Amino acid sequence: MEQVNPTRMELIQKRAQIKLAEQGRDLLREKMDALIQEFFRIMGSVSRSREELEGLAEDAYRALVIAQAVDDPVALRSVSFATRKQIVLDIGGKNIMGVPVPLIEKKRFAVPSLERGYSILGVSGRIDETAERFESEIDLIIGLAETETALRRLGHEIQMNRRRVNALEQVLIPELKAQAKYIKITIEEREREDLFRLKKVKKILNRKKRGRSLAGGETAGKV
Repeated sequence: MEQVNPTRMELIQKRAQIKLAEQGRDLLREKMDALIQEFFRIMGSVSRSREELEGLAEDAYRALVIAQAVDDPVALRSVSFATRKQIVLDIGGKNIMGVPVPLIEKKRFAVPSLERGYSILGVSGRIDETAERFESEIDLIIGLAETETALRRLGHEIQMNRRRVNALEQVLIPELKAQAKYIKITIEEREREDLFRLKKVKKILNRKKRGRSLAGGETAGKV
């Protein structure tokens, strides 16, 4: 056990530390409960988005296969080059229960056929449909990236809070209570020893007092 000074002041300080540690543990528990609720809420959204993304990916791939099988490969390749562009995202941030998570500005990359950069007269509806499905897939991927990142950060924060709670509950608080108990027992033993010595001194003083009284009585009788 860590060396402690077994005094009443030290005991008061240890009890104050125990109270503060228990309050901190309770606050961390409340925060962890709120984080877990938010985690499962977002996880539901992520699960739904993943299922939707899987369906969109299958539809987009199917549309692409059909376009490759039916349409002119040169035209399809030209359209792919015409629609190629950089994706620019505005990423900010927000806090969920004190946890910083990214916030991606909602932009739709699905655009009308006239804005895709190729002539609609030179392509079929199948190619338009393929482009539309892949654009929708990109939209969903970006949204999913935001929620999955938030989910990972919340999960990390929950683990950190759980470790802090365990450290307080299983290490710090028991140690402080053990120190407070040691100090209390030491003080009580010291008080019992002091009381015992006090009684012993009092008994000796009473014995001496009685001795002096007896001696005084004998002297008076001789006189």
